[in-house]
Amino acid sequence: MDNDLKASLKALHARLGQSGPVDEELQDLLRQLDGDIRQLLEQRAAEGDEVSPYGLAERTQEISARFAAKHPTLEPALRELGSILANMGI
Repeated sequence: MDNDLKASLKALHARLGQSGPVDEELQDLLRQLDGDIRQLLEQRAAEGDEVSPYGLAERTQEISARFAAKHPTLEPALRELGSILANMGI
């Protein structure tokens, strides 16, 4: 499942690069989410599944809803990322 998550993050980064300008607030939210996900993956690799997930799936869904109006081409990638996180119990 971690590979699906990494692939989803990579696809999201690619779509962001192609989508044109994204406002500063949403960029900050995505950077923070990306950093938190990467940190969680590193901790899970080191410590196993005992690591707290920080509610990342819910945050991803909130960001996805905000993106839907301004950047409809990015929303599916965020929705997929949120689904993967939810399926992982994150």
